[in-house]
Amino acid sequence: MTRNHATRRVTRTSLPTAHESRQLTFRFRADHTPGGFLDEIARYAAFGKATHVRTGGRTPCFINEFWTARQRQAHRIHEVSYRACFKPQLPAFFIDRLSRPGDIVYDPFMGRGTTPVEAALRGRIPYGNDTNPLSRAFTEPRINSPTLHQVTSRLAAIPWARFKGIENENLLAFYHPAVLARIEGLRRWLLEKDRAGVLDQADRWIRMVAINRLTGHSGGFFSVYTLPPNQAVTAERQGKINAKRNQTPPLRDVPGIIAKKSRSLLSQGTVQASESLFLTGQSDRTGAIADGTVTLVVTSPPFLDIVNYEADNWLRCWFMGVDPAKVQIDRHRTVESWQAFIASTLAELARVTRPGGHIALEVGEVRKGTIRLEDHVIAAASDLPLAPLGVIINRQKFTKTSNCWGVSNNAGGTNSNRIVVFRREP
Repeated sequence: MTRNHATRRVTRTSLPTAHESRQLTFRFRADHTPGGFLDEIARYAAFGKATHVRTGGRTPCFINEFWTARQRQAHRIHEVSYRACFKPQLPAFFIDRLSRPGDIVYDPFMGRGTTPVEAALRGRIPYGNDTNPLSRAFTEPRINSPTLHQVTSRLAAIPWARFKGIENENLLAFYHPAVLARIEGLRRWLLEKDRAGVLDQADRWIRMVAINRLTGHSGGFFSVYTLPPNQAVTAERQGKINAKRNQTPPLRDVPGIIAKKSRSLLSQGTVQASESLFLTGQSDRTGAIADGTVTLVVTSPPFLDIVNYEADNWLRCWFMGVDPAKVQIDRHRTVESWQAFIASTLAELARVTRPGGHIALEVGEVRKGTIRLEDHVIAAASDLPLAPLGVIINRQKFTKTSNCWGVSNNAGGTNSNRIVVFRREP
């Protein structure tokens, strides 16, 4: 198991406007009355559709389009690639309704950091955990982000001209020799600073953008045409792609690509959190989080044995100096094993969540819709002080990512999120 590692950072953060405060106060009424939250969900019709309420089982289901299906509607600082991540609109929906500014919002499977980043954007205190060390490398720089001037100044100070020679010739399947020399040089430079304990936020930002630009399918990436950045193929497979497409790795401007992506991510401003806590470890062993301190959990656990994180992230791990074989990603081949894993995680979430707080746990349909994991999530919480308020099913038109993981959601090629909402009982 990767050892837990926590960091707290305190910076100045802006307060919500008077209009925002009125909106937040109105929406937050659900925290005091579970029925208020359910009533709002039942009446929700922001996208022109009435909510369908299904009450056949013990736990009611609320079906509607609760947030937009349109792409790129959130803050641009979210736009980093990480496999199996949900849209920022999902945590935003629950953060607005089930927390106040200054409350702690936590994600025990934070992935690329969507929930913590959205929490920080909305004036909450972001907490996050993930067993994958890449997760913290993606999240932390965007919680207290440097300015674009700080990034470009640091890029200019990096000794690019001294980065010569190649150590990993197999990576020439992806990169022009001059490009690979710069990537390897940047990697060594960052690792040396990290080992010396002098890696600052500008350095962490550059590292975060670099691992997001390692491979891709356009001129905005360091590599020749390949799969998207969250699905790194092997060097052998890339050689076959090159032969099939009759392509050779082109010369790319490594610092220029980092600067361009940074301009995009920071185009709507920086993010500054008043406080943050990040862990790298197992979801059921988060002793650094005190009992009863979290107001809201918004998360999505791994869905059975669908995504191979080690295979997808081997190149990013190489750049970070991480051995992917030693990262203990939870993968479960049976529903029984997965439910036990969820039960252990929920027990820990019941410990850290304050009475009256909420847990919103997103799952999906797997194995062509034959397994609905929300039923197993509710069963996993049966012996815990967690009351299931309902299952919110966000149903919307087909999007390009809906079937990436072998998920067959609904009929007619539509896409859905399925969120089980619990209230922490006294």
